[in-house]
Amino acid sequence: RGDGSAVITIPGFMGSDLYQSEFRFWLRRIGYRPYASRIGRNINCLQRSGEMLLETIEKAHQETGRRVHVIGHSLGGLLGRSACSLRPDLIASVTTLGSPIRAINAHPAVIDMSDLVRDTIQLRPTTRKDAHADCFSGKCTCPIVQMAREPNLQDVPVFAIHTKTDGVVHWEVCIDDEAIENVEVQGTHCGLAFNPQVFKHLARFLRKTS
Repeated sequence: RGDGSAVITIPGFMGSDLYQSEFRFWLRRIGYRPYASRIGRNINCLQRSGEMLLETIEKAHQETGRRVHVIGHSLGGLLGRSACSLRPDLIASVTTLGSPIRAINAHPAVIDMSDLVRDTIQLRPTTRKDAHADCFSGKCTCPIVQMAREPNLQDVPVFAIHTKTDGVVHWEVCIDDEAIENVEVQGTHCGLAFNPQVFKHLARFLRKTS
C-alpha cells in the first residue's frame, strides 16, 4: 500500500498521458496520489517538454508538501531523469521503464519517426528561437537533453525496468549504472505501462523510497 505520496507518470515518444490512465488508476487504488505529466503528446521540443514537466512536479510538491516520485516510460524516463537533475530537492525517486539510458538504440522505424518529428519541430512557428538541426536528437545542446546525457541525480533513488523482448529499444541500453536496482520483466516495450510484473516491482520500490 502507498502512503499518499505524489507520483507523476510521463509518456513515451509519440504518446500522451491518456494511455497511462490505467497506470494512474492503479496507483490511486494502492494509495498514492497520481498526476499526469501534462506535457501533451511527447513529440515536442524536449526542452519545452521538460519545462512543462517541471511545472507539474512543482505543482504536485506544493499540493502534497512532499517530494514527488516520477515514473517515465521510454523517452519519458529520460525526461524524468533530467527533471531530477535540475530539481533533486523535489524528487523522491525516479523509475524508468524501457528507457534508452546508455544510447539511442531503437528500431529503425522509431529512428525514422524521430527524424520526421525533428523536421516538423524546425518548421513549427512556435518552435524556440534557438532550435537547430540537432533538435530532438542526442546531439541537442538544450539543458534538458544535456542533463539526460550526463545526469546529476544527487543520491535520488533510481529504479530501472527493462525487458529483453522489448522490440522497440534494445534492452542493454536500458540498464542504468546509477540505479539502485535494474529489474528484468517479461513483456514488450509498449506493454511496460500495463504489465502486472512492473506494477508488483513498482509497489515495492515506491513503498521503500516514500
